[in-house]
Amino acid sequence: MKGKRKVLFLATVYSHLAAFHLPFMRLLEEKGYEVHAAGSFDGREGDVAGEGFKCWDIPFARSPYSQRNFRAWKKLKELFLNNYYDLIHMHTPVAAFLGRYLGRKTKQGKLLYTAHGFHFFKGAPWRNWLVYYSAERIAARWTDGLIVMNEEDLKNARRLGFKDGENLFYVHGVGVELERYFRPGEKDTLRPELGLGPDEVLVSCVGEFNPNKNQTFLLQGWKEVAARCGNAHLLLIGTGELASNLKEKVKQEKIPRVHFLGFRRDVPQILQSTNIAVLTSKHEGLPRCIMEAMAAGKAVVASDVRGNRDLVEDGNSGFLVKLGDEKALFQALVKLIEDKALRQKMGAAGREKIKAYSLEQVLGEMERIYMLFLE
Repeated sequence: MKGKRKVLFLATVYSHLAAFHLPFMRLLEEKGYEVHAAGSFDGREGDVAGEGFKCWDIPFARSPYSQRNFRAWKKLKELFLNNYYDLIHMHTPVAAFLGRYLGRKTKQGKLLYTAHGFHFFKGAPWRNWLVYYSAERIAARWTDGLIVMNEEDLKNARRLGFKDGENLFYVHGVGVELERYFRPGEKDTLRPELGLGPDEVLVSCVGEFNPNKNQTFLLQGWKEVAARCGNAHLLLIGTGELASNLKEKVKQEKIPRVHFLGFRRDVPQILQSTNIAVLTSKHEGLPRCIMEAMAAGKAVVASDVRGNRDLVEDGNSGFLVKLGDEKALFQALVKLIEDKALRQKMGAAGREKIKAYSLEQVLGEMERIYMLFLE
């Protein structure tokens, strides 16, 4: 075959590729491969194109029921008919299902899928199992390699017929740059920005404002926390479909000391100023926001769901609380707000555990997997 060998990274939206996969794209480029990206343009395609990667607009919709996916199907088929890829690394359910089917149909090279959290999981609605589990059973026949990143997904992948070390691989997430987030001695610029003093305790929550991230539950619990701890402030970092609803809830219910910081590019600095990190999601794959908080040496309060429990050791590096249990959320947050020594102890334990999830470690894991399929 003449010319450079080519690799394609495929996801439903470019924000996913830009947020998580640029280091792995660079890895393969450094090894001499021509790296392309494909997904729905959503404003983050410039971050990928800016790295020098060829970008294709495939108008996927996140919902498997959207008619937009018929157009995506046609454009993806056209892309595959005009290009041969030695490896296609797929992410997100819709893009990965269509990509694996068309990849096999058009006789592409190896087809690799990373499940960042199967949409079927313990406690998921029956429809998720009907649609997504069934889809993965069908797609398994087109999948040369499946990558998972939490224990529950590993067990479900085995149920689908994948075999460890042969076509099933466990990796430590997408990796986190440890030194980027651990910044002892750095000047605190966040408290002056918010007009807060050095003795105020900051609790941060990083995540898109959507139903799954469950900030409504967090705000319900925060009302009681704020009434008990007059020096505690909640920082909500992100944007999303529920932003106006959440702001209205805070206003209408007069929930005190809640700060909406919007989309920020200085999350490492924010985490350094933070005392506690919190995430109350309904489900996760392996949340990088928790990994980043642990890398920053912060104690974590998280919902006791898949992904979160893979990272947070209850009572050691933070606390896990059952979904909907406002009392448990209140108790966990108050305990950490009122006990600086406990925060520091748990933060140190989390930082030690997260070393296994460093970007350097995960790049090594992924390099070995890539080479299994490319050499």
